[in-house]
Amino acid sequence: MPSVRTFRAVTSTLLTSLTLAAGLQLAACGPTVFEDATTLTVVGDPPPPPPKPKVVIAKPKRVEVQDNRIVINEKIQFDFNKATIKPESDSLMQEIINVIKENPHIKKLAIEGHTSSEGSDKYNLKLSDKRAKAVMDYLVKKGELAKEMFTAKGFGEGKPIAEESTEEGKEKNRRVEFNITEQDVTRKKVSIDPESGEKTVVEEKTKTVGAAVAK
Repeated sequence: MPSVRTFRAVTSTLLTSLTLAAGLQLAACGPTVFEDATTLTVVGDPPPPPPKPKVVIAKPKRVEVQDNRIVINEKIQFDFNKATIKPESDSLMQEIINVIKENPHIKKLAIEGHTSSEGSDKYNLKLSDKRAKAVMDYLVKKGELAKEMFTAKGFGEGKPIAEESTEEGKEKNRRVEFNITEQDVTRKKVSIDPESGEKTVVEEKTKTVGAAVAK
């Protein structure tokens, strides 16, 4: 039978072992302390900030359909005092052809030629008429568009859109316009599902409508 002294010795040893184990566990869970408290220096330049996203600004279209006309945001260039279309306007003319073909609802177009007030009324009327017809011939021959869909007429200086007191105003008045005189208009009747909001076409009607032609 073990003596009381032996029991106490064993108990003391166990308590010491448990105390050491608890101390080690606390040390492992506690904060890590560095004895060396010197400042850490970062060598080299910091990385550059990420580039800003590029903002892409769409260029305005040179040719676009607006209601009852085709708007040309660039001038068709002609030889001086002539009805010959300059080669530098070939790309613009091709774009006009493409827009007409891409919009089959356009059935008829009135091409109008206009001038500034420089020169006599008779001369300007004749020149503007020749230029309007030159544009029509270009669309028919090079664009292979039906001649029946066009009319061409010059109005000289009779329909200015800007003041003639400045060169800028005169330049604006020298122009060719494309007015849609006949086009198909489609009207749709739509039902909307009250729960899903989905639209369903229940009726669709297309009819050809005309616009007044300038005389």
